[in-house]
Amino acid sequence: MNAESIQGWLLAVGVPAEVVSIGAEADNRWCLVPTEEGVEVFWREQGNRYDWAAFTSEDVACHYLFGRLVWAQVVRGAVGVLPQPATAGTSSAPEPAAPTEA
Repeated sequence: MNAESIQGWLLAVGVPAEVVSIGAEADNRWCLVPTEEGVEVFWREQGNRYDWAAFTSEDVACHYLFGRLVWAQVVRGAVGVLPQPATAGTSSAPEPAAPTEA
């Protein structure tokens, strides 16, 4: 995954295009911005950066951003494990285990 392909992957899982800015900073968006040292990922709001992370690899930065945004989709119920159809002799798919605190 790279800066050219991440937008397509995000759209495929339901992340709206207006949530992400690739290559430039933009308010109220997750930004993926190249630097001399690598790539930075952060949420920008009112000119400030939040949840900033720096990477030396574009691939790693893209996977990080993809993971953050897909997790948000899972939490809000937009994507996740689909129910399996019942087959003869079974009732339904088991429910996923609830996360536990460490």
